[in-house]
Amino acid sequence: MTPRPLIAIPARFSATSSALDRAAEVNARALVEAVWRAGGEPGGIHPHAPGGTADPDEVRDRLARFDGLLLPGGGDVAPYRYGAQRAHRAVYDVDDEQDGFDLELARQALARRLPLLAVCRGLQVVNTALGGTLHQDNQDARGDRDSRGDRGDRDLGGSGHGHRHVRHPVFLAPWSVVARIAGTDKTEASCYHHQRVDRLGEGLKATAHAVDGTVEAVERVDGDDRFLAVQWHPEDTAHTDPAQQRLFDALVRAARRTA
Repeated sequence: MTPRPLIAIPARFSATSSALDRAAEVNARALVEAVWRAGGEPGGIHPHAPGGTADPDEVRDRLARFDGLLLPGGGDVAPYRYGAQRAHRAVYDVDDEQDGFDLELARQALARRLPLLAVCRGLQVVNTALGGTLHQDNQDARGDRDSRGDRGDRDLGGSGHGHRHVRHPVFLAPWSVVARIAGTDKTEASCYHHQRVDRLGEGLKATAHAVDGTVEAVERVDGDDRFLAVQWHPEDTAHTDPAQQRLFDALVRAARRTA
């Protein structure tokens, strides 16, 4: 049997877990199962960045044993990481060690051109690692009307909740990596986030948008298909929507070429 490519997934710190009576490090089951269905071997890795700073050499050595990287969703990136002077009142679940580790993982994977799929927070981590910025809260960024002059929440079906707990259409640029992988130029995305890209990081381009103008996917400007970042959660519906599962299939396929 051909060995499964090993896909690194940084764990998320959790204060509680239903299976344990103490704090835990976890990953979403749907995310892990999507990698498994794609033929990959998901491997959770411990975030280690004392004081919020990861050792680049240590991260490089740890990442060297993997064939690909999946940066999952999670809490907000600390605003100071992208140059903000103050944190918005809506910012939540910031963990400095998690940020430091994820950011260094992103830098190392991008520098090595290791196959990388970034999901939700993962997209924001990549954008921050490359010098980009984030809107700290969608509602404040949009104001009463969104960037296209429409009522963004209503168009998304969020009833005032913006991109939290909603499924909404995302429009993919027909020429993009994400459209080629998904096999469509429009998809139904499962979203839970209250932040979004403001200024794109160096070397990135936006290749998918929601109806309210939110950047929903970013890629390298050189079109390298070993990297893709999406703002939604494809794992939520990957078990029933082939377009979502194909994102994980593409990650594992690229990782096979690396192995």
